[in-house]
Amino acid sequence: MYEATIRFLDNSSVLQLFGARDQHVRRIRESLGVTITHRDGQVRISGREVAVAQATKVIEALRKKVERQGLITLDEVEDSLADVTGETIKPKTLPIAVFKKTQRVSPMTPGQAVYVETMREHEMVFALGPAGTGKTFLAVALAVESLLEQRIRKIVLVRPAVEAGEQLGFLPGTLHEKINPYLQPMLDSLGEMIDRDQVARYMEQNVIEVIPLAFMRGRTLNDAFIILDEAQNTTISQMKMFLTRMGKNSRMVISGDATQNDLPHNVSSGLSDAILRLKDIQGIGQVQLTQADIVRHALVQEIVNAYERGPNTT
Repeated sequence: MYEATIRFLDNSSVLQLFGARDQHVRRIRESLGVTITHRDGQVRISGREVAVAQATKVIEALRKKVERQGLITLDEVEDSLADVTGETIKPKTLPIAVFKKTQRVSPMTPGQAVYVETMREHEMVFALGPAGTGKTFLAVALAVESLLEQRIRKIVLVRPAVEAGEQLGFLPGTLHEKINPYLQPMLDSLGEMIDRDQVARYMEQNVIEVIPLAFMRGRTLNDAFIILDEAQNTTISQMKMFLTRMGKNSRMVISGDATQNDLPHNVSSGLSDAILRLKDIQGIGQVQLTQADIVRHALVQEIVNAYERGPNTT
C-alpha cells in the first residue's frame, strides 16, 4: 500500500476539487481504484503504487485549474484522467456558443449535460430542480445560441409577477419599477452571455423581451425561444395559457423548483400539474436536476440538504 499527500491552501479549493456530492473525487476513485481523503488542508491518496502516482497527477492538474479558474467541471476531471491513463472517454456535450466571443457555456455536471441535450432534442422541455442547478442559466444560454445561429428571431423570458407572498399592488413605484425586481435574475443571466449594451439594443428592437407571465395572454409567438422561470408559482390556468402561446418554429423551456412553491395553500401549482398531465406527449422532454447538480457556492448545496432533512431538534 502506497500513500501520497497533497497540501491545499484553503478548504474552498478542496470543495471545488471534490465537486458537488464528491462527484469529482468519486470519479477518480472509481477510475483508478484508490482511496482519497481530506483532513486539515491535506488530501491523502492511498492504494497501489501506479494508481497513487496517476491519481496524484490528476489531482495536481485539477488543483491548478481550480486555482486558475475557481471552478472545474466533470468533463475536466475526465480529461485529466484520460491524459494520465490514456483511456478513451465518451463524447461530451458540445459547449453552448454565446455572443461574448471569449466565453462558451458548458454543463458542469452529468445532470446538466442531460438537461442541455434534452433542450437540444425537444421543442418543449420541463426542468425541475433546486436552486443553483443552472435551470435558467443553461436555458438562457441555449436561447442565446439559437439567436446567434439565426434559428430563431426572438427570445422571450417570462416569470410570474407574484412571488414569495408579495403582490405588485403593495410594492412602491411605477408598474415598471414594480416588475423589474422579478425579472432581474433573467437579465443577469443574459448579461453573462451578451454585452449589456447589446442586450439594451435588442430589448429596444423587441428581439429580447423580459416580461411578466400576465403579459403573455392573447399572444402567439413564432420563431421564438420562450423560457418560463419560477414556473412552480403558476396556477393550472396560467400554465395552460402560457403553453398555448407557442407558435411555429418556437421552443419552450419551463423551469422551476417544486419545493419553493409560493402559491396560496389551496391553489395547485401549474408546474406539478403539467408534469403529470403532459408526460406522455411525444416531443415534450422532462428533466429532474438534483443537489448533485448545484454549481453555486459550495454552501448552497449544504443549505439545500439541510432544508431537505428538516429542522434539527436535538
